[in-house]
Amino acid sequence: MYKLKLKQMILMFCFVFSGALCRASCVTETQNGKDGHQVSIELTESTGASSSDKSNAITPFINRHVLSVVFCENLGQVFAEITTITGTIVDYTSVLTPNGLQFYIPNEGNYIVSFRLSNGDVYSGEFTVTD
Repeated sequence: MYKLKLKQMILMFCFVFSGALCRASCVTETQNGKDGHQVSIELTESTGASSSDKSNAITPFINRHVLSVVFCENLGQVFAEITTITGTIVDYTSVLTPNGLQFYIPNEGNYIVSFRLSNGDVYSGEFTVTD
C-alpha cells in the first residue's frame, strides 16, 4: 500500500513538473523573440464548442521574413494559413501541437496568419514583413 501511494505521488509530481516546464519554455520563447515582434492573435470565429479563449496559447513572432509560432498548450491538430491582406494564400500547413511552426515569407507586405483548431475555432492576427 505504501509503495503504491509513493508511486502515485511521484507520478503526480512528474505530471505537474512537466506542465511547469512547458509553461516556462513558452515564457522563455516569448522573451527570446526580441529581434522581431510578437503578432497579436485574437479569436475571430467561434463555434461555441469551447468555453475558453486559447489566444494566449498561440504565440507568433515575426522577425524580418520569418514567422515563428510557439504553441504553449496542447491544442490538438491545428491548421495554419498565411494569406496576403487581399486573401491570396501564401502558405498552408497543419501541425499536432504543442510542436511549433516556422514559415519563410519571401515578399515584403501585409499578411494575415490564421489558426483553425480541431473544435473549429479560428484565431487570426495581422503582421507586416519588412527588410
